[in-house]
Amino acid sequence: MSVNQELLIMPAALRRARRQAMLLMLVLLTLVLASFWSLDLQWGQMFSVGSAQSMGRFLGEFFPPDLSPEFLRRVLWAGVETLAMSALGTLLAVVAGLVLALGAAHPPELAGQPAHWQRRPLRWLLNALRAIPELVWASLLLIAAGLGPMAGTLALAAHTSGVLGRLFADALENAPADSARALRNQGLGGLKVFCYASLPEVLPQLISYSLYRWENNIRAAAVLGVVGAGGLGQMLSFHLSLFQMGKTATLVGAMLILVLLVDAASDRLRKALA
Repeated sequence: MSVNQELLIMPAALRRARRQAMLLMLVLLTLVLASFWSLDLQWGQMFSVGSAQSMGRFLGEFFPPDLSPEFLRRVLWAGVETLAMSALGTLLAVVAGLVLALGAAHPPELAGQPAHWQRRPLRWLLNALRAIPELVWASLLLIAAGLGPMAGTLALAAHTSGVLGRLFADALENAPADSARALRNQGLGGLKVFCYASLPEVLPQLISYSLYRWENNIRAAAVLGVVGAGGLGQMLSFHLSLFQMGKTATLVGAMLILVLLVDAASDRLRKALA
């Protein structure tokens, strides 16, 4: 069958959707090509022999890494601080995100029909929280909380509250309502209906979302120290600014190990709860 014959027997709605998809792909391709052109990227200079030699010299300065016992003890403490920042920030975000999600989603089994005037401001708040990156939150909170892990923890909590709140709200709205409706018909109040029907339906999904964000937050916590928010990132920024490349190599390795450990632990927890 030729392409023209295939198009003739194709339903009109499907042909229209196919044309729209092809048009969208063409627009996206045009935007990508225009982006490359507008940035004026110097590909030749980037892959030149001189650039390769400079990169080789730069990487060579990382060796040997600083493995002195005193420095490793400092790195270990900074790693614990980074882990604590990510864990506490995620925990605070789970609590705040769930509270905001209850108002933003407002499932019918909780208190009748959704209140539009209540949902929209909370949705806007969630969008605002997650639209501001962690680094920006940390920079703003440094003014109030000062240098150290407090600002980093609050920055992670603020951004992650918006992300998890939106995910939790969508999960609650899309949860099967049969069990909740049955309990509602038995005369149970909204909070009991949520605890005994809605929450068990979405709990595995909420836990999965929370663990995934914890994985992201351990990476973000390592970077937040660059603006003085404590942890491994703060040490990395300090030693890199002094061109102490051996210590920098040790810190980069510690970040990599910490991220791999958290990813492995999160994966095991998800499989255990599946």
